[in-house]
Amino acid sequence: MSGPLTFLVASPHLQGEVFAGAVILLLEHDRKGALGLVVNAPMRQTVQDLLEGAAGQNRPAWLGGPVDPALGWCLYQQPVSLPGEVLLVPGLYMSSSMDVLTAVMAGGQEYMLVLGYSGWAAGQLEEEARTGTWVWVEQDTPELLWDVPHEQRWDDALRRLGVTPGTIMPGGAQA
Repeated sequence: MSGPLTFLVASPHLQGEVFAGAVILLLEHDRKGALGLVVNAPMRQTVQDLLEGAAGQNRPAWLGGPVDPALGWCLYQQPVSLPGEVLLVPGLYMSSSMDVLTAVMAGGQEYMLVLGYSGWAAGQLEEEARTGTWVWVEQDTPELLWDVPHEQRWDDALRRLGVTPGTIMPGGAQA
């Protein structure tokens, strides 16, 4: 991945159990569609609850979206130099490899285990953005993930654009 990180921030008017108040790290976006991970929705289960051999890993797992919740992604800060590791920006790596997750946990670094993902068909995300469903926030660094508590990420992401959440009107920009 090259360039800044893109976060999709749900409009205050977006309703629904999964996406209301969501902040999504966009991983792919092209003519065929888009894929991203919700990064502010901790689950009740901890990593230790979900993975055999993860004793002591009491941090929450995260719900990345409603698609394929059996698929896991690991977001983490420092490389572990194993196959399947992808550098998104300095300070943020991603992998779906269990070997990488095991190495990250053993190394004691900050990480997020994200289950499932959010996906859009060709043209769907563009239409949702056009109607004001999502606000796009680009960042060169991953501090929104590592330095901002999950319950503040939505407000913080909007404020990075100079937007006060209550001032966003429904309907988006239309000409």
